[in-house]
Amino acid sequence: MRRLKLSRAFTLIEPGPVVLVTTCDGSKNNVMTISWTMVLDFTPVFAITTGEWNYSFAALRKTRECVIAIPTVDLLDRVVGIGTCSGADIDKFARFNLTAVPAKAVNAPMIKECLANIECKVVDLVHKRNIVVLEAVAAYVDSSRKEKRTIHAVGDGTFIVDGRRLDRRKMMAPKLPAGL
Repeated sequence: MRRLKLSRAFTLIEPGPVVLVTTCDGSKNNVMTISWTMVLDFTPVFAITTGEWNYSFAALRKTRECVIAIPTVDLLDRVVGIGTCSGADIDKFARFNLTAVPAKAVNAPMIKECLANIECKVVDLVHKRNIVVLEAVAAYVDSSRKEKRTIHAVGDGTFIVDGRRLDRRKMMAPKLPAGL
């Protein structure tokens, strides 16, 4: 094995899929790209990492709600573009040709072009690590989408695309809650 710089160790532990997080500050919708996500236990509770440097963070902190939209590989260039500009300067929905769809339980919009959307409420802010803990209040999947492969950021400007799904539920069934 060759030695890896410790500062690059994070690229070895790929997080969950890259997501788009939408917010609404009461007058303006915005969307940001987040690559650091985590599912907490087998519950509809998630954690994302963001903070003051993101324009959306003020709306997230003020309204305590958002939508996590799950894009697929066909949206990769838009996802990267969204992550490289600020909603303070532009309307990202217009610039990246995204369709805002009204959510049912939160004021932040869902994104029609995404495979799935999860409406969330903020339940905790861990300021020391810039972690926002979210609890899902509603979730939707567009099963009619042909493209279902999600994208994962390695952290160095490269991405990995989901591949084939391998089913081992029979081996794990007694240990997993129903519906997984």
